[in-house]
Amino acid sequence: MIADPAQQARQGDAAVLAGLLQASRADTLTAFAAWQAAHALTVPQRPTLNPPLWELGHVGWFARWWLGRNPERARGVVANPDAPRPASGLDALYHSSRVSHAQRWRLPLPTPEQTRAELAEGLDETLALLRAGPPGDDALYFFRLALLHEDMHHEAALYMAQALGVPMPHAPAPRALPAPATMAVPACTVTLGHTGGGFAFDNECGARTEPVAAFTLDAHAVRWAEYLPFVVATGHPLPPHLRRAGAGWQVQRWGLWQPLDETEAACHLNQADALAWCHWAGRRLPTEAQWVAAQAQGMAWGDVWEWTATPFAPWPGFAPHPYADYSAPWFDGRPVLRGASFATSPRLAHAGYRNFFTAERRDVFAGFRSCASA
Repeated sequence: MIADPAQQARQGDAAVLAGLLQASRADTLTAFAAWQAAHALTVPQRPTLNPPLWELGHVGWFARWWLGRNPERARGVVANPDAPRPASGLDALYHSSRVSHAQRWRLPLPTPEQTRAELAEGLDETLALLRAGPPGDDALYFFRLALLHEDMHHEAALYMAQALGVPMPHAPAPRALPAPATMAVPACTVTLGHTGGGFAFDNECGARTEPVAAFTLDAHAVRWAEYLPFVVATGHPLPPHLRRAGAGWQVQRWGLWQPLDETEAACHLNQADALAWCHWAGRRLPTEAQWVAAQAQGMAWGDVWEWTATPFAPWPGFAPHPYADYSAPWFDGRPVLRGASFATSPRLAHAGYRNFFTAERRDVFAGFRSCASA
């Protein structure tokens, strides 16, 4: 029995996936209920936001598009994404490849009650298809995709709420980290990319090896206790959720200001923030290969998404999966982030996952760790 939720999501059988899909939907509905309770369903039109009601309808639509309405769902990554599907008026509302970001504020969306009913019907359909379907990675591919896609949108609901100060009573909290320590990683050759069975996103495929020279790395993400002296010394701008409070600092979390625990990982930092600290400290950001090498040596991760020095690019042999807009449009030089954050679903927190936010983003739960030559 696989115990790790991320491994269950990528390798579990139909019975395991059924439980994970229901748990993910519960997370989605809990977050939406908090948005609704805060009377916050109308949000500013910004590149980093989506209307919460649109987000809710989109995750349900996505599952039905790739499962209930997909005649090739059992073929996995070789399925024809353009196979004819039964018509649905919801495509004009929620098909993210066809509905521009700006349009989402002007759409005649169903009510929250209608949307929840549609999601309940869709989940029942998904679970029935899962019970009746054949076993194997191909047949389970789109169920796993729908699960992890919904988990991504759940984290997006949390960081959007954080950016807007919307209370999230059930949101997870960051943990305290130990005092700074350095781990030594010996020279090695790492395998980048997915090997073996189970599920992988298309940008994880095309496994290759890369030599890595010996180096040292922070054992944990950089904490506020190490980051804030740099701010004081240089005048570097703070992220908007942090402020001075007498001799200390306060952090805004889900709309409430509270004393900052400086032992938490520094968060809501963009890549420029991370690079500036590294320059000040005489360090640098690790490459993606160095991050993988350190993870293989037992490095602790999962407190914040971690900026790397590696541009997001396809690996040799890359071929887009049926959800072709997932990776290929974003091979534009933006950096890779590795790991996961305290707000990431454990189902999504997989050591092979490659995240790819644009470098200027401060709204996501991102920080960094630094490295140096051995």
